Amino acid sequence: MTISPKALRFDDDSMWVDLSDGRTVGVPLAWFPRLLHASPAQREDYELSRRGMHWEALDEDISVDGILAGRGDQTHRSHRAA
Repeated sequence: MTISPKALRFDDDSMWVDLSDGRTVGVPLAWFPRLLHASPAQREDYELSRRGMHWEALDEDISVDGILAGRGDQTHRSHRAA
């Protein structure tokens, strides 16, 4: 079963995603710098798909699977010393 986003909202620090299985998941905006630094109007300009959320103007895609796995922005991974 694929869990899909049904609704999305923001507060000052978090993004809240209502899921098709009845859960609501909150994630810190700090996980997604493009959203953190976006204006409220830019944050609200999104599209929902079967697998996640997309912000065309921000070039941001966030999957439900990624949120449920606790993954934030995967664009800039930190380099750790071995």
